[in-house]
Amino acid sequence: MTREDIILKLQSYLEELFEVDPADATLDASLYEDLDMDSIDAVDLVIKLQELTGKKIAPEDFKSVRTVGDVVDQVEALVSQ
Repeated sequence: MTREDIILKLQSYLEELFEVDPADATLDASLYEDLDMDSIDAVDLVIKLQELTGKKIAPEDFKSVRTVGDVVDQVEALVSQ
């Protein structure tokens, strides 16, 4: 899975789950400020990402995630393991 694939899938999830316009889900967009997500939304997103990667995502791996780019980086790291 390429970085571009991850970005497109993430934008799709954000649109499907949280009604975020894919154009707003830029790499530097803040999940909490720009996209109006909260901690419950973050849990829902992690569940979808676990389905995508087929790997368990530890909550501490996502504690430092603040932007869409951070999510992409974490998913990319998981996929490459």
